[in-house]
Amino acid sequence: MINNHYNKNLKNYANELRNESVSKAEKYIWKSLLSRKQLGVGFKRQRPILNFIVDFFSAEIGLIIEIDGSSHINKGEYDFYREKKLKENGFKMLRFEEGQVLNNIGEVRLKLIHTIECLKE
Repeated sequence: MINNHYNKNLKNYANELRNESVSKAEKYIWKSLLSRKQLGVGFKRQRPILNFIVDFFSAEIGLIIEIDGSSHINKGEYDFYREKKLKENGFKMLRFEEGQVLNNIGEVRLKLIHTIECLKE
């Protein structure tokens, strides 16, 4: 995967998302689990990949993490298409609902640890 399909044309929009419209759940999972290699791998926020911007991405293991909030309620078909395209390009994906992150971070942490361990093998 050359540069993990980084799309520099979406860089400015990704920066805007990272700084101006981060959900409470995204902030929480970032600070609690994903920043500073707390789980043993590095993650980037709002990463442009292909024609999409993913919530979190670890290039080391090819893992994308998406947090589905209220904005995803009417986007089921688009989310399915997006996930299919990303997986076709070799990425692995985990999805968490906003409520899971905010109300059960321990369960989210365990699922992430298990997934990371499996992908590192």
